Amino acid sequence: MADTLKEILLDSSRRPAVVTDLETLVDEEVSDKGGVSGAVIKTGFAAVKKIKPGIIGSAVDSLLDDFTAALEPFYADFKGQGGGDFGAYLSSRGDQAADALLSVTDARAAKSSRDSIKKVYEKLRPNGKKNVEEALPRLGKLIDKHAAAA
Repeated sequence: MADTLKEILLDSSRRPAVVTDLETLVDEEVSDKGGVSGAVIKTGFAAVKKIKPGIIGSAVDSLLDDFTAALEPFYADFKGQGGGDFGAYLSSRGDQAADALLSVTDARAAKSSRDSIKKVYEKLRPNGKKNVEEALPRLGKLIDKHAAAA
């Protein structure tokens, strides 16, 4: 049984499945958005996918190591408290978990040489924290799934 997120998510035998599941999670989160802000997110997401097909899976894969490192302290605390439902744990610390994950994407966006990607990110970023917090239960469930298989 793996004890760290690094062992669970970054193992070379599991990584492709993790990336696929995370790409599906992103698609589901975007699809579930409603209202005016949801329309903006869906439009931005479609634009990014049109600019470069396959970019979501590629981005997930390239960010996975940093996302894992950002979530590792949360996972260690979760395990130290006896485990259970990691999605519920993350949700109970939504503010801090979202900030940790967004620090990764903020840094990556700042380094990007693609102006079109930067523009879309800057347009979506103001609602980013709320959107990430909403995704935490699904993210935790996905991690629990892979932890059970590790």
